[in-house]
Amino acid sequence: MDPEGFAGPKIVKPLTPEALAAYQAAQNKAGVIYISRIPPGMRPTKVRHIMSQYGEVGRVYLQQEDAKRAYLRRKYTSTKKAHYTEGWIEFRDKKIARSVAEMLNAQPIGGKKGTRWRDDIWTMKYLPRFKWHMLTEQVAHEAAIRTARLRLELSQSRAEQRDYLKNVELARVLDIRAERKQAAGREVKVALVQRERAVETQDGPPGGTPRKHKKREAESLGENVKQLDNVLKSIF
Repeated sequence: MDPEGFAGPKIVKPLTPEALAAYQAAQNKAGVIYISRIPPGMRPTKVRHIMSQYGEVGRVYLQQEDAKRAYLRRKYTSTKKAHYTEGWIEFRDKKIARSVAEMLNAQPIGGKKGTRWRDDIWTMKYLPRFKWHMLTEQVAHEAAIRTARLRLELSQSRAEQRDYLKNVELARVLDIRAERKQAAGREVKVALVQRERAVETQDGPPGGTPRKHKKREAESLGENVKQLDNVLKSIF
């Protein structure tokens, strides 16, 4: 079976006590250097190549720039490659790591004439009693914090959107109620005017309609007005 085309689970053999002890000894002997600034455009392979001139290098990790900053840089500049802001380098021997940090800190990177990073300055520091597993734990912790912060921002955005839509719907309902109330008020006024005109028409010239008839008409008009008010109160 071709191992390159095998898609099954990888078989990991357990470490023997001797291999585990050797690994622990190698970890205790290793040293880590922290670089606070990575020159623009420099990649992990280039950092490994430069540092390998001074001693055996183990693992190299460079932190990429913030996603928002990278987006703005790609949008407004012609540089599309990833940029790195800081990094950690593991040397197999912590004595070499300490001496490299003391020798290269605040010194030009150098190289051949015309090299891109010839005049850039190294800013690095040796981290005593710092091991690589501490870095992985720190990176995982920071990633978890970023994820939690992103979830919180998304939940706040959803809550603000729900409140906004709720306020818009409430304003719409209040506008509809106000329009209905105004329309009902106009209808009441028109009905009263028509009723008054009808009463005046029925009264005719002086002496035509008895006072009792006028009183009944006025009482009927008052009852109609009260009924309309009760209807409006029950609606609104």
